[in-house]
Amino acid sequence: MAHFAKISETNEVLTVLTLDNKDMQNADGVEVENIGQQYLEQHNNWPANLWIQTSYNTINNTHKNGGTAFRGNYAGIGYTWDSINNIFWPPKPYSSWVKNTTTAVWDPPVAMPSLTAEQKSQNTRPDINTEATHAWGYSWNEDNQTWDLADSFA
Repeated sequence: MAHFAKISETNEVLTVLTLDNKDMQNADGVEVENIGQQYLEQHNNWPANLWIQTSYNTINNTHKNGGTAFRGNYAGIGYTWDSINNIFWPPKPYSSWVKNTTTAVWDPPVAMPSLTAEQKSQNTRPDINTEATHAWGYSWNEDNQTWDLADSFA
């Protein structure tokens, strides 16, 4: 099955539909996006140029099965189509975050720090086969442009 995102004129993904691969093949049996777009326009009363093919197996510009990544991310409702970078972007999590066109993710202005070895060991305790004593993690503080450390067990 092929997947196509129906986008608005402002490039917002409105829905994603599946299309039988045979409905987008040329006379030689080769899949062609343009043919799929024409098919979708004819059967859904939405302009062909506002149907963009997306890959179910692509996330963060990586193909889940080791294939070739296609358009950064599988499109989802509320995502945005970026025709300049050829990427479907999830909603921007914070106003200060910026596009990373290599990984097709939003990057914070400051990298998230790593947990210490002690914090990691408190989160999971497989060495002594018992429950975690803490749940350390970082959350982004947009007001201060910092990562705040928290223990959700506290």
